[in-house]
Amino acid sequence: MEGCAVTDLKVHSQHNCYRLSPDQMQAIQEKGVSVPLEPGTNIVKIREGAFSYTIGTETKAEPFVLLWIYGGKVINQKTNVEVVATWASLNGYDDALVMEVIEPATLCAFFFDTNTSDNDGELTLSVVHI
Repeated sequence: MEGCAVTDLKVHSQHNCYRLSPDQMQAIQEKGVSVPLEPGTNIVKIREGAFSYTIGTETKAEPFVLLWIYGGKVINQKTNVEVVATWASLNGYDDALVMEVIEPATLCAFFFDTNTSDNDGELTLSVVHI
């Protein structure tokens, strides 16, 4: 492709890993909103809403959320790998997480920021169990 530049980034599982302590993981689980996932196909989507990082600026709210799935066995259909815990994100209203839940698990939805006092907005996730 003319005029195209490709840059590859290698992300190393140890050298590029930000370690979360057990206390930090517990805090994520306590701060987030959680729902149990039962065996079968589960589809998670953003139904409505968005987050804004700052109030009173030109920054528009963004429909995205971080997901921590743990406590059972699941297969994310995008990776097709059975795991006992995994991370995912939903980025926009058209994005979906489709999982095959093998053993009951917990879905925890949350949002990271360095300053929560100026955040605004909320979103609604739909979790459909088939």
